[in-house]
Amino acid sequence: MPIEIKELYIKINVNDDEQSSASAKAKPTEKKEKIIQACIEEMVEINKQQKER
Repeated sequence: MPIEIKELYIKINVNDDEQSSASAKAKPTEKKEKIIQACIEEMVEINKQQKER
């Protein structure tokens, strides 16, 4: 059964000192993994909210 995503909300803090220093040390593949993981978590939360309605 396909899942249709009608709304995707991504929040990024650009000037956050703590996060930018941690991201600068991470490898590019690690950054991609973190972004993908955050997107997946957000999709799961949206899906849970839709099922509750």
